[in-house]
Amino acid sequence: MKLFKARSARTLNQYLHRTGSILQKSYYDHALRRDEDLRTLARYIVANPLRAGLVSNVGEYSLWDTAWLEEG
Repeated sequence: MKLFKARSARTLNQYLHRTGSILQKSYYDHALRRDEDLRTLARYIVANPLRAGLVSNVGEYSLWDTAWLEEG
């Protein structure tokens, strides 16, 4: 993951003709464990734009996916 993030940052900086950090300072990655509920974690991620105040409901965000919000 470290290598992926480093390469991504380097590529984006080259494309944007800039230098410096790309990811937020408080950013961290999290590997899923077997006992974690994928649907619960996916719903948490889908709701990020709502928590950030970018939209007033999840359906307004263009990149959301209803598959993670459906009951099942």
